[in-house]
This record gives sequence, C-alpha cells and structure tokens, in this order.
Amino acid sequence: MNLVLVIQIILGVCLVFFTIIWLKDLIKNKNKLNDGNLLLAGVIGFVTNFFDTLGIGSYAPTTMLLKLTKYMKNDKLLPGTLTIACSIPVLTEAFLYINTIKVEAATLLSLIVAASVGSFLGSKFISRIDEKKIQVMMGFALIITAILMCLSNTGVLASLGNGNVAVGLTGWKLFIGILGNFILGALMTAGIGLYAPCMAMVYLLGLSPLVAFPIMMASCAVLMPVASREFIKDGNYNRNATIGITIGGILGVFVAVTLVKSMSLTLLTWLVIIVLIYTAITMLMQGFKKEA
Repeated sequence: MNLVLVIQIILGVCLVFFTIIWLKDLIKNKNKLNDGNLLLAGVIGFVTNFFDTLGIGSYAPTTMLLKLTKYMKNDKLLPGTLTIACSIPVLTEAFLYINTIKVEAATLLSLIVAASVGSFLGSKFISRIDEKKIQVMMGFALIITAILMCLSNTGVLASLGNGNVAVGLTGWKLFIGILGNFILGALMTAGIGLYAPCMAMVYLLGLSPLVAFPIMMASCAVLMPVASREFIKDGNYNRNATIGITIGGILGVFVAVTLVKSMSLTLLTWLVIIVLIYTAITMLMQGFKKEA
C-alpha cells in the first residue's frame, strides 16, 4: 500500500468521524440554530478558504472577519468555531492536493500523529478557559500570525529551505520534529495557524521545500477533526457560523482549485496583515480591560 493511499484513508476516516459527531450535535440542537446569519458566514467561509487554498491561510482571516462583522456574541466560542468550521474545507483541500507525496512515510505519519495528539490535548484546555483569557490568547495569536505572514511575504521563510534536499528525518531531528508538531497542534486550537511555523520548522531541520506542503496540509487536515470533538462535546462553538463557513469554504476551495489555481497575493497579504494587527490589538484591549 503506497503512502498516498494511506494518507487518503486516514483523511477519509477523519472526515467520517468528524461529520458524524458534528451532525449529531446539530440535530440534537436544531432548535438553537439562530446564533448568526448563515449567508454572511457562507461569504466569510468562501473568501477565507478560497485564499487559504492559494496560500494565505484561513484561521487568522476568519477570526478577523468574524470580529469585524461582530458575528460572535462571545469570543470564548472563537477557537471551537474556527476549528470546526474549517475542518471539512481543509480536508477537501487535502484530498484535492495530496496526490504525490515526496516525503518518507515514517516522518510524515509521526508528525501527523504528533500534531493530532497536541490538538486533542490543546482543545481540552482551550475549551475550559473563560472569554477574557481567550481574547488575550487570540490577540497574541493574531500578532504571531501577522509576524509569520510578514516573514513569508518577504521571502524569509522560503529562504530557510534553500539548498535543502532531505525528504525524511531521523534521530534527534525526528524527535525535534515530533515535539515541534505536537506543540504546533496544541497552539492551533488557540488560533495560531500551523502552516507558517511548521514550514519554518521543517526547513530548519533540513527538509526539502517539496516536503513542507504535504506535512502542513496533512497535519492540519487530521488534527482539526480530532480537536473538534472536545469543542462539539462542550458546545463551545457558534453552530450557524460553522454551517455557513463550511458550505462557503468548500465552494471556495473548489473555485480556487478549478478556476483560479494561482494569483498574485502579495498586496492582499499585506492588507490582511494590517487588519490582523488591528484586530489583535482590539482583542487584547478587550481581554485586558475585562481582566482589570
């Protein structure tokens, strides 16, 4: 059995697992589906996942748009909403993109498992903390994301991989990779996207740039359904937002893959960075004000 087929089976299991527990919760709480405009959430999902497919990422822009539109009545629901809403669109991306994997099986599978375990434990912690801590945590998460986007947009991250040819990790490097992806999986439940920091990590460990994409994509596609279980169980998410963002997100992924494929995103990325910093400062002020 080749590695691509193994990953596709893992993704399929995650999709079925996530869909069952999410739909069961939606059916159980069908009388509570009044916490936001489905059309607005659909537009947000389409836009953010369209650009996620092209490389910008979806977590930070989705947080930004939910805050700017004042969609969320309680910021405590943000981490769960992001994780659940983006799960199926990211799985869709993974199915469409992971056709050829140029990375050793042991490296890829161990990093995926590490990210998933990290997200599972991280979701247990995040699901139980209050709104003010969520606001402060996500404020710092957005600032970190903005910094990483700056490094990516200026080519600093890509330069870390120049000359790298390795397609697998062994020994202490594999241990560092597993530990790093475990931490990144946990941090993703707090709103810090995995793509950019994971890319920097695999480059610093000497892996080829061709290896970064399947590791990032597969890690996110598997960890998000795993992390979603805790948020769904505790009801810590906005149901209408997740429905709309999921539907719009799937459409955005398909449009990006089939019609656009690639476009210049430099100017748009700088605009997103500016708005992210504004959103981060706003969340930090809200969080610290409530704490005071």
